[in-house]
This record gives sequence, C-alpha cells and structure tokens, in this order.
Amino acid sequence: MIVADQVTMKFFAPDKQPFVALDRLSCTIPKGCIYGMIGSNGAGKSTFLRLLSGVYRPDSGSITVDDMPVWENPAAKERIVYIPDDLYFLPQSNMKQMAKLYAAMYSRFDFDRFAHLTETFRLDPTANIATFSKGMRRQAAAILGLSTMPDYLFFDETFDGLDPVMRQLVKQVIYEDVLERQTTTIITSHSLHELEDTCDQLALLHRGGIVFESDVQDLKTALFKVQVAFDEPYTKEKFAGINILSYTQMGSVCSFIVRGSREVTEAGIRALKPLLLDILPLSLEEVFVYEMQALGYSFDEVLK
Repeated sequence: MIVADQVTMKFFAPDKQPFVALDRLSCTIPKGCIYGMIGSNGAGKSTFLRLLSGVYRPDSGSITVDDMPVWENPAAKERIVYIPDDLYFLPQSNMKQMAKLYAAMYSRFDFDRFAHLTETFRLDPTANIATFSKGMRRQAAAILGLSTMPDYLFFDETFDGLDPVMRQLVKQVIYEDVLERQTTTIITSHSLHELEDTCDQLALLHRGGIVFESDVQDLKTALFKVQVAFDEPYTKEKFAGINILSYTQMGSVCSFIVRGSREVTEAGIRALKPLLLDILPLSLEEVFVYEMQALGYSFDEVLK
C-alpha cells in the first residue's frame, strides 16, 4: 500500500518565487489496484511519481510504500519501476544492452519475460533504440520495466505515441500483472478517455493537490441523466426529494443530473405519470464535470 501524508514539494530558481508542485497532498493507494491520475500541465502528476520512486525527497510530509520510506532506500526502490514521460536510454544502445543494465539493478529481472514481450510487441532487441519511433521507444521502456517483475509500476503518460493496437496490448499486459501478481499500478494522463476503461480508481490533481478522488465504478453508477416531459406546466419543485445537481427546462421537456439510486429515482418519476422518461448514463468526463461543480470547481478551468 502507498500512503502519502501532507506531502509538499517546492522547486526554487534564482530571483523567483518558489514553484509549489505539490501542496499538502494526501492519498492512500491500495495494493493491487490501477490508480489513474489526471490533471493539467504543472498539476503535480510527474512530481508525485518521482517522489514515490525516490527520485525526489519531499520538503515536508511523508511517503511510505508498504510502511517503508523510499528515499535512499534501495530495498524499497528495487520493488518499484518508474517509466517517465521523458524516456532515456543509453546512447547507441539496443534493448538487449538495456536489459543487462536493468538486470544489474533489479535482482528479479526476468530475461525469459523480456524475450517473450519483445516478441509479442514485435521489436528487434538487437536494433539501435535511436532508430525507433516515439511509439516504439515507449513500448521498449514498458517491456524493460515490466521485465523487472515490479511490485509497484508507475507510468507517466503511458499511452502517449502508441497506436490503438499497441495501447490495448500494453493495457492487457498491465491487467495480467495486476491480476496475477497484484502489481500496484499508477498511470498519469491528460485524457479521461484513456483511463476510463483501465483504472479502478481515479484522482484529479489541480495546483498540487487532489481535489477529487473516487472508485471508477462508483463514479459511473452514482450519477445519471434524466430526460422527462409532462403534459401540464411544472417546475423543478415537482421533483422534490430527488438529489438534482443540474437542471434545465425547455417548455414541457426538462433534463437533470441526479445523484442517487437509479431504480428509486425512476420509480418516483414514473409515479408522476410523465409523457416521456429516459434515464441515460453519463460519460466519465461528464461525471467529473458535475462532481467538480459540486465541489465548487470549474472543470474547464482546472484542466486549462
């Protein structure tokens, strides 16, 4: 389990005010889950992953992985793989050479798995990585990281540069590790669409803090959209007792967003004898918009 408690991280530059990358961020990430983080540039996603990996030390607060600090702790770091957005490979190296480097740092590096994954992704392990496309370099980094057999796997902008087929393949390999080895995986992205069918939990970062966090299934089932029409004049008060987050009406037709039980809501509205009633699911992005509004944030402003 990962526990971050009141973590603050600042960056300093001469003659400038310090930039606060993380501001008293707290979260708990359970073992064996896929945890997604979204947010705009500068929201603190990459900084958080570097802190979890022991690349940075927080200015204040604490981070533990299975009750162990990561900073200057080789035993903890050997269980963690961090695949950054800005990839690095040794100059003029190929994947076989990089595999030997990884094996020198990770005692559980599995060369059989490395060979299997390079074959699955159809990459030549003897080819110079400098000749690879952006997507191929992303695949190479994923293969090397997964071959270390990590307990904790951190991907920064995992799917950037991958075509749809490769995206699904990377997702499938991640799923297998989570199911078979209980690997805890954190994925950052700018796109909710990329994370919607991948993650168990989602968190939205803004200005160095988590402003919203929830289980994906809870998000998808807790909110829904109602469209209803009546043959008589009415107002919002007609739906007293229903937890309405957003309401619009044009003539005899209205639509509103509800938080609560779909079955109870539908039964209550049908008792009012409507001319028309549709209950529709929301996309994950729509759910986030309404949840953010309920917290007093503008989703568009947060992601600018």
